[in-house]
Amino acid sequence: MAAMTKTILVVDDDPDIRELIGFNLHQAGFKVETAANGVLGIEKATKIVPDLILLDVMMPEMDGIEACKRIREHPLTKDCLIAFLSARGEDYSQMVGFDSGADDYMTKPVAPRVLIKRIEALMRRLPSEKSENVIVLNDLTIDRERFLVIKNGEELMLPKKEFELLYLLCSSPGKVFTRDIILSKVWGHKVIVGDRTIDVHIRKLRSKLGDEHFATIKGVGYKFES
Repeated sequence: MAAMTKTILVVDDDPDIRELIGFNLHQAGFKVETAANGVLGIEKATKIVPDLILLDVMMPEMDGIEACKRIREHPLTKDCLIAFLSARGEDYSQMVGFDSGADDYMTKPVAPRVLIKRIEALMRRLPSEKSENVIVLNDLTIDRERFLVIKNGEELMLPKKEFELLYLLCSSPGKVFTRDIILSKVWGHKVIVGDRTIDVHIRKLRSKLGDEHFATIKGVGYKFES
C-alpha cells in the first residue's frame, strides 16, 4: 500500500506567508500545496483533496469565509480539515469562521512550533483507515471506499475491473506487477481469463488517464508511473 504523507493546502494572498508557512510545514514532514486566493484554493483543493486546508480570511477574488463554505459543500472536499489563519482575531470573525465550517481558527502572527502543534492535533481527528482507502498521486485521487477516481478535479466513472486494476497498480507506483499477480488480485483464482484481458483493460485506462502513466514490461507485466 502506498505510504500516505499528510497533505496541507495553504491558501493565502501573501506570497511571503505562503513561503514561510510552507517551509515550516515541509520541515515538519507534511506535503505542502499553495494557492493565492479563495477561487484558486477551491480549484486546487478539488484536484488534490488535501488532508487539511489552511485558509486566510481576507483575500482577493474570494475571501476565506466564502471559500470555506464552498469547500464544505463540495462532495470531494466536504470532509477535509479546515483551519483559518488570519490577522483578524476578534470574537466575531472567529465565530463567523467556525459557522462557515472551520475546524480551528488561529490568529496571526503565530509561532511556527505552535502552528505545527495545532495542525498535528487536528490531524489526529483523521480516521486511521484513510490511507488504506484513498491513494493520492499528484493530480490523481483514487477513493476505494467511494469507488471514485478523480483526475485533475474531474470525476471519472470506471467499470469495476478497470477501477480495481488501477487501484492495484497505484498502490505501489513504480512497482512492476506481474500478469499472474494482476490476474490473481483483480480477477481472482476462480475466474479464468487470458492475458489479452489485462491488455484490453490497460489500453482502456491509458485512453482515460494518459498513456504515459502505464509502462509495459515486456514478458513480465505492468507498472504505474506517477
